[in-house]
Amino acid sequence: MQSHEVLREVLKKTSAKRVAADLGLSLSLVYKWAEPPMDDSGSGTSSPLDRVGQLVRSTQDSRIAQWVCEQSGGFFIENPRSLQHTGHLIPLTNSIVQDFADMLATIAGSSADNRITPQEAKTIRNRWEQLKSVTEGFVQAAESGNFENATPPPQAMD
Repeated sequence: MQSHEVLREVLKKTSAKRVAADLGLSLSLVYKWAEPPMDDSGSGTSSPLDRVGQLVRSTQDSRIAQWVCEQSGGFFIENPRSLQHTGHLIPLTNSIVQDFADMLATIAGSSADNRITPQEAKTIRNRWEQLKSVTEGFVQAAESGNFENATPPPQAMD
């Protein structure tokens, strides 16, 4: 979705007049943000969303996206690199399950003394972010059909 489309949808539920007043801007500027950019034959102007996107691309630093997510009470999860499955699916699935187990072990180890220090909390956060990214990679690979032609596991001999 383009930035102007996002803003157009947002302005259906939020008063453009209020946004303009809250930001100290003209009402017409807020409405222009919700129009296609001039190079697409629209009359829109570069919006704050466009500028944030440019800033992220320029710095190549996801902390900006993380900060924006935190402003709305959420978290940024970086999309993983494409997961290409070339062998058996069961070992890959077991690896994801092991990653979950490692996350739980991190939490259990940190809370063993009935408290969690700031450094332990940071370790938990980092492990959690890694787990979300790995799991997202698995889900995206499944959704894109990377596992449709997986080789069946060898049959056990009785």
